[in-house]
Amino acid sequence: MASSAWSLYYHYIPPCLKKRAGGEGLLHFPVANYKTQQQKQEEIKEDDGHGHAASTRRRQFMLQAPVTAFSFSQLVKSSALAAAEIDVPQDFRVYNDEVNRYKIFIPQDWQVGAGEPNSFKSITAFYPEEAANSNVSVAISGLGPDFTRMESFGKVEAFADTLVSGLDRSWQRPPGVAAKLIDCKASNGLYYIEYTLQNPGESRRHLFSAIGMASNGWYNRLYTVTGQYVEEEAEKYGSRIEKAVSSFRFT
Repeated sequence: MASSAWSLYYHYIPPCLKKRAGGEGLLHFPVANYKTQQQKQEEIKEDDGHGHAASTRRRQFMLQAPVTAFSFSQLVKSSALAAAEIDVPQDFRVYNDEVNRYKIFIPQDWQVGAGEPNSFKSITAFYPEEAANSNVSVAISGLGPDFTRMESFGKVEAFADTLVSGLDRSWQRPPGVAAKLIDCKASNGLYYIEYTLQNPGESRRHLFSAIGMASNGWYNRLYTVTGQYVEEEAEKYGSRIEKAVSSFRFT
């Protein structure tokens, strides 16, 4: 089952996935609601004729002033932390999949498409509106009970080497697709792999993958996030695709 998930890394996004955004359940944008609240007036005691009420109000003000200043400071700090947590790059937006519990940054003008999901597999694709050979996809497939964490597949180096060497067919006669591992690392529970694929006589394709595992409450699932672009489109899409794949997080 794992090998079938690996094959999703390098397949092109089929035309059936390219449904225009706006389909029910495809796009989820957080909408901020702002509500104003009327300030409550503090009760003021009636003056007893000896200036006690004014004195009491002065003491209350002196006691409340440091608290107000402290609260404002904490509010500013909390706002700064909140802004850092949702620091979306310029010209990107957040795609939040509440059903599969993940989020990813995608370019503002990119489209979203989804294949027909079943109980054990689903795929969502993000791609430019104009014709291009570049895209990002998130494929989710079910795993057996033996797979409980990414290390169940082995260390990231062995995982990446097995993946790329399994795709390489350059040794055949005549030569087939040439696969080359560029880099790999493990971070935050995810495996990150960068590699290239090139069919004879065709442009080299760069691929960036982030692979992770999460449970839906019944069984573990493998999430394969793959961004790809051809060399001719590297300047236009390369950095945006890398940012999108790197931004993937479970929610």
